[in-house]
Amino acid sequence: MTGGRPSQSTKRPTMAETLQSPERLLRQGGRDVIIALYTALRSLKLYPVENTQVQRSLDDLTSTAAALLASEQELEIRLAGDFVFVNSTRLRLGLDNYASFSHVLGTLRQCGIGTVRVGEHMERREWQVFVSQLLVFSHRAADPNKLAELQQKLAQGGVGHLTVEAASESEDESEDQEKSKEVAKRTYERSVSVTKEVINSVRMGRSASVKKVKRAVQSIVDQVLSNEVSLVGLTTIRDYDEYTFTHSVNVCIFSVAMGRRLGLTKLQLYDLGMAALFHDVGKSRVPMEVLGKEGALTEDEWRIMQAHPWLGVLTLFGLRGYGEIPYRGMIVAYEHHMKIDLTGYPKSIRPRQMSVYSKIVACADGFDAATSRRVYQTTPIQPDQVLREMWENPRRGQDRVIVKALINLLGIYPVGTCVILDTYDVGLVHAANPDPEQLHRPLVRIVSTPEGGTLQQGPVVDLATTRSDGTFERTIIKVTDPAKYGINPSDYFV
Repeated sequence: MTGGRPSQSTKRPTMAETLQSPERLLRQGGRDVIIALYTALRSLKLYPVENTQVQRSLDDLTSTAAALLASEQELEIRLAGDFVFVNSTRLRLGLDNYASFSHVLGTLRQCGIGTVRVGEHMERREWQVFVSQLLVFSHRAADPNKLAELQQKLAQGGVGHLTVEAASESEDESEDQEKSKEVAKRTYERSVSVTKEVINSVRMGRSASVKKVKRAVQSIVDQVLSNEVSLVGLTTIRDYDEYTFTHSVNVCIFSVAMGRRLGLTKLQLYDLGMAALFHDVGKSRVPMEVLGKEGALTEDEWRIMQAHPWLGVLTLFGLRGYGEIPYRGMIVAYEHHMKIDLTGYPKSIRPRQMSVYSKIVACADGFDAATSRRVYQTTPIQPDQVLREMWENPRRGQDRVIVKALINLLGIYPVGTCVILDTYDVGLVHAANPDPEQLHRPLVRIVSTPEGGTLQQGPVVDLATTRSDGTFERTIIKVTDPAKYGINPSDYFV
């Protein structure tokens, strides 16, 4: 029968149901995988591997994980406190799954595992080896080498599509600078890689999943909240050849860190980070000969470049459904060059007030762009000069409250600034002074002695430290170009 009122069974889902479905499906798929893993562990513990129930449980685990991998392309199970995260989405516990979740969480912890990563094409045989080894190692006594031995056994068993990693550093361990730097470095490198993958996919006209970007932003937010100094330090990486991608990641880091100081919640920081990472996505639609042109642009070329904000909005609408991109991200892509007095571009027909996210991203974008070397800016401006210009010159179109947040984050002398001290040491600003009254006296890593000797692991000194008579032990005389001394700031933060 055709025509007439549609039956209840063919009712189309509401907008809210459509937008929530990907996350809801991920949660359901994640729960199914954990329950299947629990069942396989229990079966293999009670019966030999040849038993029909064991074989059935391994079949179920393989098919359940494969179904999730088909939609997600990757599967990450991560433990954090008493919670289980699947692809950065926390699984909700209920009375019906509490026992299975607790058992799996306990088993992984006893093996020293914090994260399990499963790739596409994971085979049933590999699941069998993994579950078997979990049972063996979970019953062994505590041993700091347990995880390394488990990893070795998995490799010997031919498990090539699954890896296990230790739990994330605790608060006590995060005080170890080297470990913190490594975690921050991995976060930064993954973020650049993901950004490059998405931008290149858009440029080539291929579909690009936002899920990897979402997880990268979540990692950046987590690092800013727990390890801000190390992550902000990595923004000194100014890769000339990879500028488009490192710039987007730097803007994301600066924006999230400023948002934190402005009192945004963690969920708001996620949205802000997504908007920041995608703020220049419209440039993927700008011809490469315009984007990479050395020297001044012609009037026609400048008109093309000025189109990238609204091209960014169109691109974001097309990225795997607008449900995955917060509307704020589209607004930021459109507004980030407007300036607060609307003298920028695109020109606004009606009066409007820029969103606070747009103001934050515009500030981060302006700072990182001015301090980077690009095809049409071969000599970057020193960071302290950029901050001063953003603060004092209204033509820059920056919101002074937002600029103040950036100054509070970076200090008057931003991270990576090369300075000469009155002791005639040369140093690089390591971090802003935690005392807001001492922003003009940052923490500085000594990288060159008065005699000209280079120090790769020089001490970090606090310029607010005073002698017994109340005078300061060290004071900045001037800011200088690190290239004059053969110094690459990023070498000291990577």
